Amino acid sequence: MGMRCINKECGKWVILLFHSFILSFFHFSTPLHAQELKAKVVVNTAQLSNTKTEVFEALREKTEAFINEHQWTNLQFRENERIECNFNITVNSWDESESMIKSTLIMTASRPVFNSAYNTTLYSVRDDDFQFRFQTTDQLEWNPDNVDNNLTALLAYYAYMIIGYDMDAMAPLGGTPYLQTAENIVNNAQSLGFPGWSAFNDNKNRFGLLNDYLDGSMEDYRQMVYKYHREGLDQMADDADKGRAAISEALELLDASKSARTMSQLPVLFTEYKRDELVNIFSGHGTSEEKQQAYDILFGINTSLSEYWDKLKK
Repeated sequence: MGMRCINKECGKWVILLFHSFILSFFHFSTPLHAQELKAKVVVNTAQLSNTKTEVFEALREKTEAFINEHQWTNLQFRENERIECNFNITVNSWDESESMIKSTLIMTASRPVFNSAYNTTLYSVRDDDFQFRFQTTDQLEWNPDNVDNNLTALLAYYAYMIIGYDMDAMAPLGGTPYLQTAENIVNNAQSLGFPGWSAFNDNKNRFGLLNDYLDGSMEDYRQMVYKYHREGLDQMADDADKGRAAISEALELLDASKSARTMSQLPVLFTEYKRDELVNIFSGHGTSEEKQQAYDILFGINTSLSEYWDKLKK
């Protein structure tokens, strides 16, 4: 795992944070790339009949190229540092006359764990309002000052969410400028008339999840993202007990964030995409106190996963 060249917009405090281990992260022989993301797009049309496959193949090719070839930030990434992400689009309906595609997106982003061959899920979300107009001749272009296409707005929003989460996992609150860009997209896209952007409609839609993530009362959640990944998982290869202790502290922050904003879906989502990983961290490992604390916190946040949390105490 290589460290990214972080410029001034992230602040000198970020640079100082990484100074002590910069030599172990840099590989000067590896050329820099501007692109931050390494996305794979899958378009599933099994629910449609008499599908013109060329439309959806064009959709897959153009969305994947749009995500991967656009420079989303001023950060410099090496090839092995690009953030891996998957966009699985299930098409629910297609109105050919209106070029309207209504679909469900499952987006998952991952990051490598330091000193290991393991990749951990950084963020995963299901978007049931992934709707847009698309024709095979469309050229996907992004202009943040003129948000006039819902497909490009959706893809840009998720690009900045992924980068924001990744930078939060690298440094405390390090993703703020990228998350604020995602927030600007949400605000500008509301005028397009598509679902998922509006306030108060759904606390699990794009507006609701990002609004919670940036809310000051949820800072414990963002600090949890850093502690869990950088101080927890990234330490496991060298000192599993130390890494597990940091993850226990991260779960305390997760619990505090749930208490601070009880209606937020972020802690619940975290337990859903981290459940197997958490079981592997604590099942058969750690102290009885760590296991019990993890069980109490996770069961309190998401009782529907009790069959997983029961395994923590073994």
